[in-house]
Amino acid sequence: MLSLSAVFTINFTQSYAEEKITNNSEESTGTSTLLDQDYQDIVEKPYHKVLNEWDDVSEGDSGFQAVISPSSFKGDKKENLITEDTRGYEKNVWHLGDDDELSFEVDIEESGLYHVGMDYYRLNEGLVDPELSIKVNDEFQYFESRRIIAPTYWENESNDFEENRHGNELVPNQVAIEDWFTMTFKDPNNEFAKGLLFYLEEGTNEITLTHASGEMLIGDIKVFSPEDIITYERYSKNFSDEQTKDELLVQEAEHPDRKNSSYIRPIARKDVNAVPYEVSSQKLNTFGGDSWTKGGQSVTYDITVLKEGLYNITLKTLQDVKQDVPVFRTIEINGDIPFKAFENYRIEPSNDWMNQTLVNEDNEPYSVYLEEGKNTITLTASITPLTPLVNELNEMLQSINTLGLSISRLTGNQPDMNRDWDISEYIPDIKERFTVWIDSLNSYAKNLNTLYGNKEDKTTDEVSLELLIQRLESLRAEPDELPNRLTELSEGSSSATQMVGDLISRLQESPLSLDRFYVHSENSDLPAPKKKFLNRMSNKVKEFVASFTAKTFDVEDTDSDVLEVWVGRNQQYVELMQNMVDANYTAQTGKEVRLSVMPNEQKLILANSSDQQPDVALGVSVGQPWELAIRGAAHNLREFDDFEQFSSKFSPGAFLPMMIDDEVYAMPETQDFYVLFYREDIMEQLDIPIPDTWDDVANILPELQRFGMNFYVPLSGTAGIKPFMFTAPFIYQNGGEIYSENGMQTAIDSQGAVDGMQFMTDLYTLYSLPLQVPNFYNSFRYGELPIGIANFQTYVQLLSAAPEIRNSWTIAPHPGVLKEDGTVDRSAPGSAQGGMIFEKSEKKEEGWDFMKWWMSEDTQVEFATNLQTLFGPEYMWHTANLDAFEELPWQEEHKSVILEQWEYLKEVPKIPGSYMVEREISNAWTDTVFYGQNVRASLDYSVITANREIRRKMEEFNYIEDGEIVEPYRVPQLETVKEWMNQNDEE
Repeated sequence: MLSLSAVFTINFTQSYAEEKITNNSEESTGTSTLLDQDYQDIVEKPYHKVLNEWDDVSEGDSGFQAVISPSSFKGDKKENLITEDTRGYEKNVWHLGDDDELSFEVDIEESGLYHVGMDYYRLNEGLVDPELSIKVNDEFQYFESRRIIAPTYWENESNDFEENRHGNELVPNQVAIEDWFTMTFKDPNNEFAKGLLFYLEEGTNEITLTHASGEMLIGDIKVFSPEDIITYERYSKNFSDEQTKDELLVQEAEHPDRKNSSYIRPIARKDVNAVPYEVSSQKLNTFGGDSWTKGGQSVTYDITVLKEGLYNITLKTLQDVKQDVPVFRTIEINGDIPFKAFENYRIEPSNDWMNQTLVNEDNEPYSVYLEEGKNTITLTASITPLTPLVNELNEMLQSINTLGLSISRLTGNQPDMNRDWDISEYIPDIKERFTVWIDSLNSYAKNLNTLYGNKEDKTTDEVSLELLIQRLESLRAEPDELPNRLTELSEGSSSATQMVGDLISRLQESPLSLDRFYVHSENSDLPAPKKKFLNRMSNKVKEFVASFTAKTFDVEDTDSDVLEVWVGRNQQYVELMQNMVDANYTAQTGKEVRLSVMPNEQKLILANSSDQQPDVALGVSVGQPWELAIRGAAHNLREFDDFEQFSSKFSPGAFLPMMIDDEVYAMPETQDFYVLFYREDIMEQLDIPIPDTWDDVANILPELQRFGMNFYVPLSGTAGIKPFMFTAPFIYQNGGEIYSENGMQTAIDSQGAVDGMQFMTDLYTLYSLPLQVPNFYNSFRYGELPIGIANFQTYVQLLSAAPEIRNSWTIAPHPGVLKEDGTVDRSAPGSAQGGMIFEKSEKKEEGWDFMKWWMSEDTQVEFATNLQTLFGPEYMWHTANLDAFEELPWQEEHKSVILEQWEYLKEVPKIPGSYMVEREISNAWTDTVFYGQNVRASLDYSVITANREIRRKMEEFNYIEDGEIVEPYRVPQLETVKEWMNQNDEE
């Protein structure tokens, strides 16, 4: 039976939505409601929409170019104009940093669309590219003009690949090139390869550039009109007598001279067809793969020809990531696209190596002119051909979500499965909406087939479109069933919105593996891309034989004087860690350490029982050390004399789940965080304040929901059991506890815990938060949920996969509960991974020495920097060492928020049977939200079940015998940890 408050909420929500939608429908079937308002229209429109509006605007005066020197710039600081130390620039330069602005004027004779570009020199250290925004006549002309990226160019620290202890080649360290570069302003996703256009009026226009991040020197700024790239026919007429003969230049792809992403990297493929190849070791013999997939990523090769003339180009490619889908590359010769066909050139897919000579539609090779001596060839990943489709799918995604929100507001969070709905009465054009989407998708499928080369067999992307069409046709056939089928439309992990989102992600990927390429004359005989069958078979046999003696990072026996460390991470991480150990730790101490990839941390207990355990384990999930310690397999780290001194570098609350009584069985290695994410642009435009407490959250919800938006809490991201990390904040912030002091029973029926549970359920029954959000990242990115609580994973996703909103969101501390003393309690967990030493190890002191080195500030900073430089921005390392975290190459304002939230870090301790407490809290939440039961009544029932399991487990681990407590179990307390840290500080 539903609670009175739940019934009131449903009825209120339904009546409000019915009235709202009916009123709008009476005005006009085609009139958009607030729910139909695109979030982008709350701020600036996206570039592709503005470009469509400019369709009748001509491009600027042909051949126009204005060069504005830094001496003509205007800014608040005179010292920004630099006349000395211009880093080799022949004119004065302008320093842009620390939120500086510069502006300049340009006179235009003919109104129209123009490009803007500049010369720049990167100044800042680390991985962050300099960024700025651009206003024209004091306004952002479109959303993308808020974020312009000046790419950093990188080169290998050494052209010779070093080898690791197993004889395998290592990806070389990357070094930022310190030089001047020229760029045309582009969108952050590089969806428009030619660059962004700006509308400039006839007469004087003022352009303002504002610093966003990084530091740079700016030289000349150029404003120029677009120019069409010439056709191949026109290009070839200039070089009719320049044919070369008997020339063949071979360039190994794994040795580029520069690139605009540090993490486009060489790859070791155990493939006899890749050059070079060795049976017994890993050679870095190919380039790119899934590291060369984002639009705009470019790689440049310097090649030297002995005589000038016309040459053909052949790429030896492998495209087995998107196996049936072609990808696109733009090819530049000596910094320019020589002719139209080299812009977005289609590279055919292949499951095996193939030579692809750059040819026209009639399979005739293109010839390019190269000068005698040094020339450059640049290959740039392009998603421009797919950009129109991606933009249309994004708009469809928002429309489908809008419909889902409309229905949710109509039916409430708890639709009555037995109620019949006439959706057409409230949304008269419901079927027409589906018809428009289906017709559009059919059109997209045809266009995609043309773009992919009119293939007879349907590609994965085309099949995805068909499945999506079938889903929408099924929903269109029964619109009145939509309230009960929202999981198929917009709310489920297999919903139409999820299908569209997945398709968009795939379309924006452009992976390509390159082994080598040839610059050659037409009559050259090229090496075959694949070895002969017998040769391949022979090498496979040799590989098989060599595998029995090959040294790897797999777990194996080690010498008695070698410290054995298992690491719960993949080989990429372990290989980099081992290289650092060999180069730093072993070189400094003389102590040998061998790292191995942990097969499965659940097998650590079995390994210990069979006496095959390592000395140290790293990357262990936060609860695993307790499981080992309760069975006597983990060593108490407090026995080391300097433990308390070293532990002061970490958050006190991180130790709680790794403790039994006052003993500590692991050190936190990485640390998660739950903070408030919010879209600055949307919240500012709606004039909605950023909440500091949960009361503030409740106060902003009506305004958010008025615009069809909502607030997200992680509870909505789980369909089954609600884990402690999502429920504990509500209990702790309201003064509750999970367990009693003696650990023999749960305390979730205490007043503070009940208050926390009451609000946790009220969020859904009273305040109408979405019950299920399949992907907060997508909802946040597209503006449906412009504010919510999320963790490190979402942070990485937004930074690495949503560049178009990079400057439009930020974070704040977790909402909390206001206390009587005026402070806000923001207590929240931050589960991650730790490191531990085994009790059976005979090298405990050596293990502790190694753990201190690995978790030290210098080591953690070096590892974090190397990880991102080599593998990309998504490889962020959230070290638990607070001093090291402050030095990471993250945004300073974000680091300060995370460090502030970590002051409230409070993990949930573990006791025997704690899993049942976690489950029963989840059951109480479900009973209250879905079945309308009273919170306290639900918790009373849960307490009985949880306490019964706790006593059973206490007996198993000998804390209770014959129903009597024989040994107390003291639940670890945050105050205890703080005490030993404070004592150490005083000493």
